[in-house]
Formats: sequence, structure tokens, C-alpha cells
Amino acid sequence: MDPLTLLREYTIRNSLDKIVRVNDQFRFGSDYSFPATIETAFRSKHVQSTRRYTLETLVHFITNHNLKHTDYLQHARALRIPTVTLPDRKTVLDYLTGKIQSSDSIVPLDFPNIPQIPALNNVERNLQYDSNELGTQEGLTNEKSLIELIRAKERPIKDREAMLVFKTRDFYSVLASAMKRDEEKQRMEALQRKDNIVAKNRIESRGFGLGEEATKMRKIGEGVPIILVPSAFSTLITIYNVKDFLEDGVFIPSDDKVKQMKGGKPECVTVQKKFSRDRVVTAYEVRDKPSALKNEDWDRVVAVFVLGKEWQFKDWPFKDHVEIFNKIVGFYIRFEDDSIESAKTVKQWNVKIISISKNKRHQDRAAALEVWNKLEEFMQSRSR
Repeated sequence: MDPLTLLREYTIRNSLDKIVRVNDQFRFGSDYSFPATIETAFRSKHVQSTRRYTLETLVHFITNHNLKHTDYLQHARALRIPTVTLPDRKTVLDYLTGKIQSSDSIVPLDFPNIPQIPALNNVERNLQYDSNELGTQEGLTNEKSLIELIRAKERPIKDREAMLVFKTRDFYSVLASAMKRDEEKQRMEALQRKDNIVAKNRIESRGFGLGEEATKMRKIGEGVPIILVPSAFSTLITIYNVKDFLEDGVFIPSDDKVKQMKGGKPECVTVQKKFSRDRVVTAYEVRDKPSALKNEDWDRVVAVFVLGKEWQFKDWPFKDHVEIFNKIVGFYIRFEDDSIESAKTVKQWNVKIISISKNKRHQDRAAALEVWNKLEEFMQSRSR
């Protein structure tokens, strides 16, 4: 087999990675092996007529033909490999890549019969060992023998303890950082438990008790600020998903929440700001039926999620939108890629417009915080 023809075949079928150099031999997969310095049939026309390119030269050239010629020359000289001359460069490349079928520079040679490499099993193919040191294949009767011989010649350089020893790096800071995060997590969980207790006591003290006697003495939600949400499913925030959004900072479509819920639709939902470091947490009652509110209940309405439609405020005890949004803080939740026309009416009102993503749920927490910050700011101004 002609090494030039074989190299051309491997180049055309994009299998150059299967040509491996082992010592002074080039192995073409598991089929053939040639000396690296064997001359090929490709002769340079621009130097002595007797010079032929070696297999080593052509393999190095075809694997580095993307380099500029000056960079290629430097790379070859560093490896002490003879180079392809600049005038021959295009002809050699075109022939090896199959663009041309032949060239005047190719002068056939008589090669001795190159025997094929005998088939190797998986273990032997991966282990190209020196027969003088490891013994003949006949003495290696099984895979276990090969592995034992390899391990006998292994020399450990580093172990897991040595990998942690650096002159310029101290891994104690990594441990300290991990411990600090763990302590912060435990502290936040402890504060959360305290916040829940404070909120519970606050609600019970206002008549929103859990016991039967407290329920009889005071009506549910009396004294607790009220947030109104639309009852229509065309809005993003409803009584079904408002708790997940405001407490956990996660937007879940109302349709999905309805499927998850057991029982009927709740008349009211109590929410509080969970992701807060404040010791005192205000609880809010969320409702979606303004018509069920009595006159004294309207004094407790502090916020409303608007639908963007005029009819949402029908029969409300206010003159117009100006009075509504002077006494109540308004929010309009929309998807960030919704058209501007969808918020055209809302932009005429004194309402906080907050955009959320349809897919990036990790951004919901920031949107929920916008609601809480605006609501707390409004509550502080109202108490003055």
C-alpha cells in the first residue's frame, strides 16, 4: 500500500485523527503502519529533483495547512520536520484533499509489501506497550494481567491531598465562605419563623383569630388592610395565584393553580411579605369581590391590581380615577413583550406598571418586591 495514497484517502474521508504517531511509526487506524521518514511518491519540482516529501512532512503539513506559511514553517522547524515549499503548497493540498486526481509531481515508487497491523482487542489497542519491558502478548493471557502490569509501572504524581496544597492559594477562605452562607441561611430561617409568629399574633389581636371564640367576637379580616384583585381570568394576578406571587415571588398562571387546588374558590386569601428582614410583618387580606364589601370595609382597602378596563371600577364609592388612586395604590402586571396598546388606558391612571417575563421565573421575585416596596411606601404615607 502506497502511504501517499493512504494519506489521501484518510484526508478525503476526514479521518486524520485516526493517524497516530507511535515512536518513529505512523499508524493508520488499525490497518497499516509506516516509518515516519519513509519517502512518498510526491516529489518537489522546485528543489533537487531527487528530493521526495516524507510521510512525516506530508502528515504535518495536512494537519496544519490552515496556518499561515510563515507560522507553518516556524512550527515545523521547532519540531525538526522538513517542510513543504511554498510553490508546492497548493498542489500538495489540492491532491490530498481530492480536488485534483493526480499531478506531475507524483512519481510512483515501488514499495515493499507493508503488512497490515494484526487486529487488537480493545485493551491491547489502547495499550501500546514496549514488548521488551512488558513481555510478549503470549504472556498476557487476560485483561487482568495487563492492568497489573500497567499499575506496576505507574508513578503517582499527585493525590487528592497534594492537590489542595498551593503556595499562593488558601482553601480556608472557601470553607469560611461556605460556613458563612450556611449560618446566613439558618439566620434567615429563624427570622422567617419569628416573622410568621409576629404576623399571626398581629392578625389574632385584630380579631382574625384561629379559635372559634375569636371568630365569633370579630368578623374575619376586620382591621386587616385589604388588597383587591380582578376576578377575571384575563388578568395575570388573581385570587388563585396572588399568594404565590407576593409571598414566594413566583408567578404561576391562574389556570395551573385552579388545577392544583382542592375545593372551591376561596373568598379571601391572607398574604404577608415573607422575604423581609423586618421583625414586624403586616398581613393583608386579598379579595376579588368589591361588591361584597361594606362601607366600613372600603376604609381598609389599600391596594388594587387593575385589569385595565373601566368597568372594573363600576359601583365603587369614589368619584373618578383620580380619587381612587389617591386613596388606593394601583398595580398593573403585564408581560414584558405585550404590546404598548394593552397598557394605553392604564398609563392615564396613577398606577404602578410592573412587567414580568413569560418564561424567566427567576425574575418574578424582583417584580414582587416592586409591589411590596410601593405598597409599604403608600402605607407609610397614609399613616402620617
